[in-house]
Amino acid sequence: MNEPLNQDDFFMRQAISEARLALDQGEVPIGAVVVWGDRVVGRGHNLVETLGDPTAHAEMQAITAATSSVGGKYLPQCRLYVTVEPCVMCAGACFWTQLGAVIYGTDDPKRGVSRLSAPVFHPRTEVRGGVLKDECSELMSRFFERLRQ
Repeated sequence: MNEPLNQDDFFMRQAISEARLALDQGEVPIGAVVVWGDRVVGRGHNLVETLGDPTAHAEMQAITAATSSVGGKYLPQCRLYVTVEPCVMCAGACFWTQLGAVIYGTDDPKRGVSRLSAPVFHPRTEVRGGVLKDECSELMSRFFERLRQ
């Protein structure tokens, strides 16, 4: 019998679906969803190569969609689910929107925000990593293996 998914797993799987869309488009496979209560109000995946825009990260796409959906620039009641630890730019966007929580899948040992010593997220933002870490990490590994071939 299948055990029901917990809420974090459920929404991270939606972010993983977004990451797969990015992978299919030749983008770094990072996906994100913004959740308000039990409803997705924004979703996105990397579009850096597609748009030729270094700021078109999954988190930025999802946050922009969420602020449009909820009709405001602040998202303290929302949670961002993202497959890979946010970079400094995306953590800054999370700070400015005052997101209630940032939940990510796998660490980014080269460009993740935790590589800094100073905190970047808003002081009231809960930050947690490791949700479906293996699945999120596998997508990144698959992408970079393809590049090396």
